[in-house]
Amino acid sequence: MTDGKLAVIGLGSIGSMALWQASRLSDSVVGFEAATPAHGRSAVGGDTRLFRMIYRGNPDYYPILQRSQRLWAELEAETGQDILTRCGGLSIGTANGPYINAVLETTRATGAEHQLLSHAELAERYPQHNLRPDDVAVYDPNAGALRTDRAVTAAVAAAEANGATVHRNTPVDSITETNDGVVVTAGGRSWTFENVIVASGGWSRRLMPDYLKAATETKRIFLSWFVANDASQFTPEKFPIFIRIYEDRSMYGAPAVDGVTVKATLDGRGKPTPDPDAVPRELTTAEIEETTDTVSEFFPGLIPNIVRSDAFPDLFTEDGQPLLGPFSEGSRIYCATGFSGAGFKNATGFGHIAAHEALGKQTFDGLGFVRPERFKTS
Repeated sequence: MTDGKLAVIGLGSIGSMALWQASRLSDSVVGFEAATPAHGRSAVGGDTRLFRMIYRGNPDYYPILQRSQRLWAELEAETGQDILTRCGGLSIGTANGPYINAVLETTRATGAEHQLLSHAELAERYPQHNLRPDDVAVYDPNAGALRTDRAVTAAVAAAEANGATVHRNTPVDSITETNDGVVVTAGGRSWTFENVIVASGGWSRRLMPDYLKAATETKRIFLSWFVANDASQFTPEKFPIFIRIYEDRSMYGAPAVDGVTVKATLDGRGKPTPDPDAVPRELTTAEIEETTDTVSEFFPGLIPNIVRSDAFPDLFTEDGQPLLGPFSEGSRIYCATGFSGAGFKNATGFGHIAAHEALGKQTFDGLGFVRPERFKTS
């Protein structure tokens, strides 16, 4: 006799969505959260994450993005929460440069709705951006800003309303696969489940087999916010989410969803952090200088002083692609982690896949690029 069909360990970005999706499929689902859902030290922190249908990289993500877009709307409808601020998005870079060319190549492969804005069109529509002479943009009408705290708490509440059990403030010490299922131990107690999903983000390595520990690293991601001279110019109605990438500078951000502060953060600055429980929250002098220099160039309408910053752990893989699938063939332990700082926009889609596969309801094709076994050496 087991204690449930499925346990989800870690109720953050992905785990909360997996729990919500699993609760739609089974009345025997349990979630374990080391602190509380959407707590301020997890990768959920930071108010917003970018949602976009236009990106550079593997076109195989696009069906997951399409499913995620539908499911974000379903979560809003089910919970009555406003989660995705639909404000559009800009990918800005040099005309015919490597970034814009890569974005357009992926977008043409996926068929995503988009509009290429010339320098003049970009300057006229979005004067908040101080453009370089050769700048153009790809506009994504389906992009927006996801409210992270609201998303996670809504998903957990929806799962509980569907009958799921949630153990808060219950850090899991170990998971052990046996003939009867998977034994989960936490704080001197133990439970046995038919299947387990590990979705613990930066803390996942503690529960992983050695071959996945060797292929992953916990890194620190930091975020920064600024105040505008005129906040009305940076509202979601006037200022889409953005990503700007050049050889010498890169930054992404979101409008003032609180009516006051604009998120503007350096892109791709994750640094290894050995202990996810002890991530340095303060920015270094070099991080502050590069951030304020970049904001000074990109946004004359922002006061170039960081008014708020924070840092969080996330799990990165060697190839930058997630880990979604069983630890090994036939294993009852399924991992949904290693999203390498880019998982939130697809969290509902990834949670949907993880819940269906871990419960044996459905198997998804075309996901070889995220399967953990790619890191196994023969």
